[in-house]
Order: sequence, then structure tokens, then C-alpha cells
Amino acid sequence: MHSDHNESPFNAIPPVTTALVLLMAGIEIAFSLGARGILGGPGAVGWRIGGIETYGYLGEITYWMAESGRWPAEHLLRFLSYPFVHGSFTMGLFACVMLLALGKIVGEAMGPVRMLAVFVASSVLGALVYGLIVPNVPLYGAFPAIYGLIGAFTYLLWTKLGEMGEAQIRAFTLIGVLLGLQLVFGLLFGGGPYWIAEIAGFVVGFAATIVLVPGGFARLVERLRER
Repeated sequence: MHSDHNESPFNAIPPVTTALVLLMAGIEIAFSLGARGILGGPGAVGWRIGGIETYGYLGEITYWMAESGRWPAEHLLRFLSYPFVHGSFTMGLFACVMLLALGKIVGEAMGPVRMLAVFVASSVLGALVYGLIVPNVPLYGAFPAIYGLIGAFTYLLWTKLGEMGEAQIRAFTLIGVLLGLQLVFGLLFGGGPYWIAEIAGFVVGFAATIVLVPGGFARLVERLRER
């Protein structure tokens, strides 16, 4: 059997997904090395907290911008920067692994540009919904965007199961398991209201995929009419 030993093991991963993961991992490595005093000197110990304060999303800031009519770029950037700042190394590592897996699946199915569109839309709208409900608790971490990719994956699987004539409810197994685990961990260890942004991200990702997939909306209307 012929094997190309020069073939890169990363060829199957869409470049956009790779870039997102590398950026996320690079920031997390810098935070972790700074906290251990390996990088950046004594002041680096507070990089993570400073990163959350500077690049995390806060609903109160959006309220202030809407009321004042001022939209500073550094605050608008928070809608896109908060997914790359995590509260711990473990949280960042888990986010990188999930983004790598889901980004590969969704990117291959929809194309890298559409996958990136789902990531961005889920991040922005997930933050907006969160900020409206919880304006005074900072939002950080990639999970609203990752849940958006789960929403995209769910819609793609839902469509595939429908074409195969199988029970489409199975497409929601992944989100059901994740929400169940989240509930258990929340009860055992406590947790914040971040699930609001994550659920919003899932809904946005699911809805955005209907529009972004070629013929997706027309196919959905046709299936609804059949019912």
C-alpha cells in the first residue's frame, strides 16, 4: 500500500480553524507562562485578570454605548475578543480541543468562510443576549461560539437524518448531553450564568446554518410543508 510520508497530518483541518485554535492557544500559553513567572516578569502574574478586564464582554458597557451614542472601537472589539480569553488553563485547553474538532467538522461540511461566519455570529449575538440579561457579570471564553458550532453541526445532522428517513431528534443528542453535564457540574461545583450565552450561541449557530448552507432555507420550508 502506497503511503505519502510527506503528507502533513494537519492537511485535513481547515486553515481558518487552525488559525483560531493557534491564536487561542497562544494567548492561553502566554497567560500560563506569565502566571508562573516564566514570561513577562512580575507584572505578568496579572495578565489573565487584566485580559478579562480589557477584552472580556460586559453588558453594562453596551448599555453605556447605547445611551451615550458613543461606540469606541476598544469596546466593540470585546464582542470578538472575549472568546480568546479564558478563566483558567484547563478551560482554555478544553475550548481549544472542542474548537479543533467542531471547526474541522463544520468547516469541511460548510466551507471555512461559512464556519467562521457561524463562529462570529454566535460570539456577537450570544454576548448581546447575555448582556441584556446579565449586564454586570463579565463574559469570557470561547464556549458561546463553540455552542454556535454545535448548533451548526446539529442542523447539518438533522438534515442528514431527515434525508435518510431516520429520527431527526437524534441530532439534538450532543447538545442534550452537554446541557445535562453542565447542570450536574453546576449543582456540584457551582457556576455562573454563562449558560445563557451558550444557549444563545447554539440557537444562533443553528439558525445561521439554515441561511448559510446553499438551499438550506428552501429545504427547511419544503420539509415543514411535508409535515
